[in-house]
Amino acid sequence: MITKKNIIVHELIGLNVAVSESKSKPYVGVKGVVIDETLNTLIIESSDGKMRRIPKKGCVFEFVLPSGEAVRVKGADLLNYPENRIKRNMHKI
Repeated sequence: MITKKNIIVHELIGLNVAVSESKSKPYVGVKGVVIDETLNTLIIESSDGKMRRIPKKGCVFEFVLPSGEAVRVKGADLLNYPENRIKRNMHKI
């Protein structure tokens, strides 16, 4: 079960997300569903079908958990390949 405390060790694909803060203003307000994740980016599909590649570094994301709870996560905490991020942070939860 994904919670506020363990979100960085879970799969993000399929979660609703919004960019709440960014060093680059065009990214602020981008929202949709995470459809892919790379080492440095999240790929978000908006409700109109557009896909945006958003850098993790310099952004703060607000994820909506399956429970409906909103959780803010610094993109810097997500930097890494998904499978490595999960392994690296497993001991922190």
